[in-house]
Amino acid sequence: MSGTTVESKLEQTVFIVDDDSSICEGLANLLESVGVATRSYPSAEAFTDAWNREDAGCLLLDVRLPGITGVEFQEQMRDIGIDLPIIFMTAHGDVPIVRKVMKAGAVEFLTKPFQKEELLHAVKEAFALDLARRKEDDIVRSIRTRIDSLSPREREVMAMVTAGLLNKQIAAELNLSEIMVKTHRRHMMEKMQADSLADLVKMCQRAQEAAWQRRRN
Repeated sequence: MSGTTVESKLEQTVFIVDDDSSICEGLANLLESVGVATRSYPSAEAFTDAWNREDAGCLLLDVRLPGITGVEFQEQMRDIGIDLPIIFMTAHGDVPIVRKVMKAGAVEFLTKPFQKEELLHAVKEAFALDLARRKEDDIVRSIRTRIDSLSPREREVMAMVTAGLLNKQIAAELNLSEIMVKTHRRHMMEKMQADSLADLVKMCQRAQEAAWQRRRN
C-alpha cells in the first residue's frame, strides 16, 4: 500500500471487529492485497480475549456489534488497557454517534459501503498515530528509568534545579556545601543523560505530563 507502510521493525495490523464474516473476509482481502496484515473477530469480547499488549496497529470496529457495541467498547478500552487507534464503520449514518466517537478520539467514521481509498487513508493515519504513541511511550519509559536510578539526594537537587534555584540556594536549602551540590548535580545530569538544563527540564515535564494523562484517564 503506497504511503501506508510504516518504516519500523514493528509489524502493524488492522484488527477487524465485525459480526458479519463476509465483511471481515472482504476487508481482510482488500487490506492484505496491498500488504497490510489483518486479524478478524466477530465481537469486541473475542478481540479482547485474543489481544496482546504488544499488538500494534489499529482497530477497524463496527458500531453495531452483538454484546458490547463498538461505541461501548471504545469507552471500555482505556480501563482494559487497550490503546489502539479506532476506525469506526457502520451501515447507519447516525450523526450523534459520529460526534460521540470522534470526540472520544476515533480516527475516522466510515459509512458502509465505503471506498477503498477512504479506508486506506484512514488506516495510514491510524498507523501513524499508533507508531507516534508507541515512540512517545518508549521515551517516557526511558526517562522514568533514569529518574528511578537517582539517589534521594539527587532527586532533591533535580527538583530544585528544574525549579530554577542556583547552586548556592540549593546548598542553603539542603544544608550542604556548594561543592557537594555541584557534585550531586553533575551525577544527576549524567544519570539523566541531560546535555543541558533546558534538556533536563523538558524531560521532567514530559514525564510529569504523561503521569498526569494516566491519572486523568
